[in-house]
Amino acid sequence: MNKAVLILNLGSPEKPNIFSVWKFLRQFLMDWRVIDVPFLLRFILVNFIIIPLRVNNSTKEYKKLWKIYKKSPILDYTHKLNNKLNSLSNRNYTFYYAMRYQKPSISETLKKIYLNNHDELIIFPLYPQYASASTGSTLEECNKLINSWWNFPKVTTINQFYNDLDYIQCFSNNIKEIDYLKFDHILFSYHGLPERHVDKTYSDQSLCKDHSCEKGVFEHNKYCYKAQCYETTNLIASNLKLDKNKFSVTFQSRLDNKWLRPFTDEKLDKLLSLGKKRILVVSPAFVSDCLETSIEIKESYKEDFLKKGGEKLELVPSLNDSEDWAKTILNIIEK
Repeated sequence: MNKAVLILNLGSPEKPNIFSVWKFLRQFLMDWRVIDVPFLLRFILVNFIIIPLRVNNSTKEYKKLWKIYKKSPILDYTHKLNNKLNSLSNRNYTFYYAMRYQKPSISETLKKIYLNNHDELIIFPLYPQYASASTGSTLEECNKLINSWWNFPKVTTINQFYNDLDYIQCFSNNIKEIDYLKFDHILFSYHGLPERHVDKTYSDQSLCKDHSCEKGVFEHNKYCYKAQCYETTNLIASNLKLDKNKFSVTFQSRLDNKWLRPFTDEKLDKLLSLGKKRILVVSPAFVSDCLETSIEIKESYKEDFLKKGGEKLELVPSLNDSEDWAKTILNIIEK
């Protein structure tokens, strides 16, 4: 039985110039699951307010990223990971990769999969914690395109793996490669979301804040991104046998104050005020190093932290194209 596995990542601009960044931001921000307002309002906000205000600064940030990696790391790592998966897997699986935004597009890649006449398609978005703006958007786009096919293979989707023990072990191993016990505190920094996105998770009209999501995942909050972030953190902390006062969870990349709290930058300030000057940062939501890890954390947060009196801020590398991560993906699809 010949199965196709499509691994999907977020994507990035093709080049670090204003035209490419504008094009990427427009596709990304016009996604209704990312900015969940009516189309006309979203069109005006994105094209006449958000992008014109952000494109120059975003382009500068991407230029910094290209200076480090000479290319898009998220694209490069996903490409290398896909090659590694094909070399490790048996003949029952053929791996393909695509980006939700920009190239290689989902449309182009699904066309290849269709022409190769596979018996089964496994769709695997590389987002450990489910969020409508990432996993939901990716699966919706895939389903929309697959629905136009004449022949339907069996289709399986993997919508989350935040608590998969192999994934937990991969991040734990990366932390262990650093002398993590010498740090004053370990900060688990996840990508932020508007509070309204997690509130929409609850069909009974309740709010995320009503569900004690900091305690982890239960039946009533099993699709809550915030709860899944805390669950991932608790599992890694348990694996490393960390004391509860040795680590905390934060959220980065906010656009306003109505996003998930606590904010990473504010938590770093608070830790400094408590005399904790050596901080290790882990970002389990990002399986590939990207702008948010390599620039936002490793450069911007670090520079600010050191200027304010901190002694050290170090980022744990992501899973990228490691062999353990590739084997974890194989284990997940075979479960």
